[in-house]
Amino acid sequence: MHILHVVGARPNFMKAAPVCRALAERLAVRQTLVHTGQHYDANMSEVFFSQLRMPAPDVNLEVGSGSHAQQTAEIMRRFEPVVLETKPDLVLVYGDVNSTVAAALVCSKLLIRVGHVEAGLRSFDRTMPEEINRLVTDRLSDLLFTPSEDGDTNLEHEGVPTENIHRVGNVMIDSLIQLLPVAAQCSRDGLPDRYALVTIHRPSNVDDSESLKGVLESLLQVNEQLPVVFPVHPRTRQRIADFGTHLEKLYLLEPLPYIEFLALQRRAAVVITDSGGIQEETTYLGVPCLTIRDNTERPVTVTVGTNILVGQDRKKLMSELGKVLSGKGKTGKVPPLWDGNAGDRIAEILSRTASI
Repeated sequence: MHILHVVGARPNFMKAAPVCRALAERLAVRQTLVHTGQHYDANMSEVFFSQLRMPAPDVNLEVGSGSHAQQTAEIMRRFEPVVLETKPDLVLVYGDVNSTVAAALVCSKLLIRVGHVEAGLRSFDRTMPEEINRLVTDRLSDLLFTPSEDGDTNLEHEGVPTENIHRVGNVMIDSLIQLLPVAAQCSRDGLPDRYALVTIHRPSNVDDSESLKGVLESLLQVNEQLPVVFPVHPRTRQRIADFGTHLEKLYLLEPLPYIEFLALQRRAAVVITDSGGIQEETTYLGVPCLTIRDNTERPVTVTVGTNILVGQDRKKLMSELGKVLSGKGKTGKVPPLWDGNAGDRIAEILSRTASI
């Protein structure tokens, strides 16, 4: 059996690593790892791969940036020859980036089975490009590995056969659990003991001048009550520079490698973000999370975990921050199956799927 994994960005590697490792330990399978090069991340060093116990990619398509259409089309164009040459029995795709949907489209037309890891997530907001990627990928996939019950429900409502849906838990949490001991050793020199950790990068928050102005003014107001530590995404940094907003009072950092950022998350009093993955990580870590979005494709982080959607409502943001500072911030539980064994469950399911 030959299984080919497709990744396009750092979060995909975090999700693929537990699956690659579990397959290597459980099954006599050939594995090929293809990096589309959709995102180049200088922080993905050899140390990153060694800590994840994951081999470097076998193939790098080096696609780079571009519009959604350009990037998706170029991934398809460069990926198809790899599939034709390697002839995998199953292709596993991860998450919701353009690489995910591009690989699923190629494989579907070549009649090669597709498994989608992190299937079934829905924000029900089609203005988000990732939502389109999720919808299309799930319609094309043969095996759908969901992280939580809402994923199963969404797929069933969309007519996916129940036998194709497998709730396995959250593979991202597998990697988080593995790397927590390393993160615990990271220093925080120069940072306050208690702080709010911030990440903002979504176009809805940073591309519109009025939206960005509101977010930045909110952060300055937060900083009056709790120091703000803000690793600034390149997109956000450029937009702040264009806008001319002065944020000298905040602790502005360069983008951090995953382990260093995880260290900041676990120690934060609260996290303010618009990232999907961080909503999951804070839920596992038990850290209050205030999400600057009106919706989320990860509702379990709200219904079970520590996440609260505040949108761009500054009054609500400050109200929830006040609860955190007074010791009354939201507490939650770790969702079922977010236990570090999702990769093993996927390997077990594949071992029982004789038709691959």
